[in-house]
Amino acid sequence: FTYQTGEAHWQLLLRARALENQCYVLGAAQGGQHSARRQTWGHSAAIDPWGQLMAELGHGEGHLLVDLAPEFLSQCRQRLPALQHRRL
Repeated sequence: FTYQTGEAHWQLLLRARALENQCYVLGAAQGGQHSARRQTWGHSAAIDPWGQLMAELGHGEGHLLVDLAPEFLSQCRQRLPALQHRRL
């Protein structure tokens, strides 16, 4: 994402994907100034199946460590059984 679009949309879209798919979403993002005309947003993030931010890197190099809890995933899917409504 560019700096402008990333600031407005990056985390919002990651959270939406986690909610609609009821899964953990790990968004790896390139960030920084690449040329005089190109800057990217960065902000790698981990989102839980309920759409909550678990961890975010921000700008610069680094890594994130999060615990993925299968039992929490099951709880989310029980609270909102949207996946049962899929057409196969």
